[in-house]
Amino acid sequence: MTITPERPITAPGMIWLDLTRACQLECAHCYNASGPDGDHGTMTRADWLRTVDQAADTGVRHLQLIGGEPTLHPDAPAIAEHALGHGLNVETYSNMVYLSPAWWVLLQRPGMSLATSYYSHDPARHNAMTGRPASHRHTRRNLVKALSLGIPTRASIITTTGDGVEETRAELHQLGVQRISVDHVRPYGRGNPDTEPDCSGLCGACRDNRASVAPDGTVSPCVFTTWMGTGNVHTEELVDILTGPGMAQARAGILAGKKNEDEDEDGGHVTVECAPDNECRPGPLSWCPPRK
Repeated sequence: MTITPERPITAPGMIWLDLTRACQLECAHCYNASGPDGDHGTMTRADWLRTVDQAADTGVRHLQLIGGEPTLHPDAPAIAEHALGHGLNVETYSNMVYLSPAWWVLLQRPGMSLATSYYSHDPARHNAMTGRPASHRHTRRNLVKALSLGIPTRASIITTTGDGVEETRAELHQLGVQRISVDHVRPYGRGNPDTEPDCSGLCGACRDNRASVAPDGTVSPCVFTTWMGTGNVHTEELVDILTGPGMAQARAGILAGKKNEDEDEDGGHVTVECAPDNECRPGPLSWCPPRK
């Protein structure tokens, strides 16, 4: 069946640069199963810089470096600086377990910002999620340091049950974090290893105004949808992928899947309410309006 998009597809306002599958942690929920054995894929430094150039040419203003742990990628600082040279805003989504002195200098540049996942105010619960005993202590310490340096920093509380969210929010506020969101574990990667991925775990926002580039060059609507590849920057121009029929088909499929999910037993549509701090995606400009 061919799905026709409801309106013309334009270039996105933000792009995730999904740099690597390498990470110091092995989080139980990781949507792309990153970890210590992960690699940086097939994208070279030149490939990433070219992708940044092409993204800037489409009018993109926001990039997020993500992974895996993006600060483990040896070319990530050069990629960030190249994006800043285009006047883009660059957010680094880091576990904040460790940031090198060079990264601390880079993050204080105008246009840079930080984001992290914070699983619980309870160190044991946080560490159980990450698989590393001291991760809560390291992330908490570096959150305090980032805020003391004036680096724009936000945190997303990721939860499986909803337990302890208010206590975790209170701790983050006490540390000085002002931008706090809440998200549930998404059913991708280690979050749902036994089921083929589909649109049911998406918020629906990725159907418009954003896209992701994976470590192998695959472009998809968001970091959760690498299984919906719409092209590859190794062989195609980014703008052609973003505005092409593959992306239009993928975004229309996401919309159709979300509509089906929100139908009641009689075929009517159900209004889905979003809490004001719910995290609809792991990038900058977080928002959660109704999708229909």
